[in-house]
Amino acid sequence: MNTRVLVSLALLVGIGAVLHAVIPGFFFGMKPDMMLTMMFLGILLFPNKKAVGLVGVVTGIISGMTTSFPGGLLPNIIDKPITAFVFFTLCLFVKKYGQTVVSAAVLTAVGTVVSGTVFLTAALLIVGLPGGAAFSSLFVAVVLPTAVINTVVMVIVYPIVSAIFKRTNMATQA
Repeated sequence: MNTRVLVSLALLVGIGAVLHAVIPGFFFGMKPDMMLTMMFLGILLFPNKKAVGLVGVVTGIISGMTTSFPGGLLPNIIDKPITAFVFFTLCLFVKKYGQTVVSAAVLTAVGTVVSGTVFLTAALLIVGLPGGAAFSSLFVAVVLPTAVINTVVMVIVYPIVSAIFKRTNMATQA
């Protein structure tokens, strides 16, 4: 992995961290996870195992440090690397059909649902869910709306960032 890739991933994670930190929690401390969108964007632009592992771990740590979910540090550290590699695997399957805005959007929606499921499961097993909330109520109230928000953001951001990276020969995508 070269310096340009590391700097690009750091910028995406930094943007995600700012978005994650400023968006308030609205349902038992849970909030839309905009770091996921930036992590997914990094994976789409730099689809290799080392980059995926790195961005997954770093995103998990930073997301955990900025979460408003009670006891959310460890569930985030578990969730993000798993989600990163699931997303990466799905990208490899979809890649043969071409990377389009539609495929990026679908992958983002699926990836967000995977992330929410892993996060809530880890939180339930490790720290419990806040306020006695049920898994299903948190899933419906937070994960599904977050999937919609992240998908819309990806539809807007992916073509712009992808075009910039292609013009500057920074992305390794085809």
